[in-house]
Amino acid sequence: MGGDMDLQILNERQREAVEHIKGPLLVLAGAGSGKTRVLTYRIAYLIEDQGVLPSNILALTFTNKAANEMRHRVEKLIGGVASSMWIGTFHSICVRILRRDADVIGFTKDFVIYDTADQKTLTKNIMKRLNISDKDLKINFVRAKISEAKNEMISPEKFQDMYTSDYQLKQVGKIYGEYQKEIAQNNAMDFDDLLLNTLELFRVNPEILEFYQRKFQFIHVDEYQDTNGVQYSLVRKLAARNLNLCVVGDNDQSIYGWRGADIRNIQDFEKDFKDGRVVLLEQNYRSTRKILDLANGVIQNNPKRRDKNLWTDNHSGEDINYYRARDNSDEARYVANEIIKRFENGASYNEFAVLYRTNAQSRDFEEAFIRASIPYKIIGGLKFYERKEVKDLISYLRLIANPSDEISLQRIINTPKRGIGDKTVENVFALAHREGISAYDAIELAVETKAFPNRALSGLKEFFDTISPFVRNADNYKGSDILDAVIKATGYRDELVREGTIEAQTRIENIDELYSQILNYESMHDDVTLNMYLQEISLLSDQDDIEEDESGHILLMTIHAAKGLEFPTVFLVGLEERLFPSEMTMETDEGVEEERRLCYVGITRAEQTLHLTHAAQRMRFGRTMVNKVSRFIDEMPKELIFSHSGEIATREASPIQIGPKYKTVTPSRPVSASDSDEFRAGVKVRHQLFGDGMVISVKGAGENAELTIAFDKKGIKKLMLGIAPLSIVD
Repeated sequence: MGGDMDLQILNERQREAVEHIKGPLLVLAGAGSGKTRVLTYRIAYLIEDQGVLPSNILALTFTNKAANEMRHRVEKLIGGVASSMWIGTFHSICVRILRRDADVIGFTKDFVIYDTADQKTLTKNIMKRLNISDKDLKINFVRAKISEAKNEMISPEKFQDMYTSDYQLKQVGKIYGEYQKEIAQNNAMDFDDLLLNTLELFRVNPEILEFYQRKFQFIHVDEYQDTNGVQYSLVRKLAARNLNLCVVGDNDQSIYGWRGADIRNIQDFEKDFKDGRVVLLEQNYRSTRKILDLANGVIQNNPKRRDKNLWTDNHSGEDINYYRARDNSDEARYVANEIIKRFENGASYNEFAVLYRTNAQSRDFEEAFIRASIPYKIIGGLKFYERKEVKDLISYLRLIANPSDEISLQRIINTPKRGIGDKTVENVFALAHREGISAYDAIELAVETKAFPNRALSGLKEFFDTISPFVRNADNYKGSDILDAVIKATGYRDELVREGTIEAQTRIENIDELYSQILNYESMHDDVTLNMYLQEISLLSDQDDIEEDESGHILLMTIHAAKGLEFPTVFLVGLEERLFPSEMTMETDEGVEEERRLCYVGITRAEQTLHLTHAAQRMRFGRTMVNKVSRFIDEMPKELIFSHSGEIATREASPIQIGPKYKTVTPSRPVSASDSDEFRAGVKVRHQLFGDGMVISVKGAGENAELTIAFDKKGIKKLMLGIAPLSIVD
């Protein structure tokens, strides 16, 4: 057979899991405890020692990478005989099953699989036919709700019954029903259908289910904590005959609840399988003792978890580094400086990873690394200035600063959608060429002279009426004021809010981060013009990629993207309440528990060195937020942590300690234009750029109220409430 399988290299618990053959088995594998080794050795042991045919073994994973790695490692252990195993993702295994018997449920065996673009096109066509505007109901929102329903095994009929009184979801129900009819007529399935239709095949024809139950005598599932309801049902049905089911996972690393994963699947394993056996893998081969003790200290605060305690034979290691930064820029400088120090002492750049809760946090670190000539790479996303929403809004600013910028105009003329098609854009540029004028001026000329058909002119007029007031007044306002007004006038942010998906929320966070970044730049420089700001970010975003040597590059990524990875040195940043844990999760105990598991995942990515950072103040949503330290810092054993900023801060600490010295920060609270009656003569206020001052007089009301304010350091200013970034000082 070939190969080099040696069970002696396994520890006692790993070997126990490998040699357990008959009956259900749950392997609770802590971070870095060798779960992939257990799975691959178990499969190899079944084939080589127990005489099981490879074709009678099924192994289910969540990624093609994991499936390929598993197959490769099994073949390395026992040779090419393992090639006939069924190892793959849930989706790929279901495709194999459906290709054989799809005709039983009304499809041909050569059915088409619709990708994301196909699904969007089909949804758009159905909405058009049902006269449902994509302005009122965003296509991505509809797709997300349909996928959600499928993952919870809710049919179109049941969905419509559930939401009879919710107008928006009632419309989604209609679209869902038509979507399922039409996709079936097209002999097609989307990704969710692949799983659901396999279940339907088993329901309609029990003989087919029995065939696969007999075939798959031994079933393995990796990352069981990430399974949703449909995947759980598939596993239960396939394993029902032989009950030789081995699931591997870690309830402490269940971090995909927002994506449909149901932690109860792993928590209730012993209820589902009364005779099931549980093996705990607690010996960690990755991290130092101090890193593991820190992780254990955090995760033990989650109730309802299966108690396990990671330990290691590795050395004790360095103290955990904790830095309490003055603000987000100081936080990024600290990370850059620490990397440079270690690099100068012989470390390679590819030994470092910066992990954050949200993609929007990458911007500060990107700028710090660019200024320090540190090569970096964003994993699982684009660099900040390459993200669509950021490029769109910067294009607006560039066009306002320079109406002759035809590249920027072409990018945003129909963003958000105004009904301006490619043909109309071609006609605009043709007119500009004929008249020897810019495309912007050609739009004005076309609108004034009615040079195009009414339908085309309507969108062009909307665009020109939106952009021209900014072009005329660009020199009279700061870039932050213009950006804020552009976001409102175009409805760019509002459209994403209506979309209501996780992806849309990420894009909103990037927009808010861009606005915060402009405010921050303006606060650091006097008399900033829009052109000065655009020049600054051009120098940041248009630089050639820093040449990489053998030292590689720093990796920046969300903690979600880091799951399954490991690095010698990890910076876990942004440990603040409402950022981590995320504000969106704090309303429920379950939400906070998942955030705590996410923190545990972040900590356990570190092999040798771990840095924790928290910014006392952070620019978010265009306002300076004074942040409490994350509760997860409070939960960490303090004896393990070396603080670069004096004593470890607690969430209640006041006055807040910044850097090596104490500084009392007077709290301020944001007030919206709708609360304009709170701004009256004598009220103390704070402006992001001008600092503290006092309102002298107020003229008008609401967003159009004009405030006259005497600032302590900037003198008397007249500001419009709807635009000015003001907060009341308590």
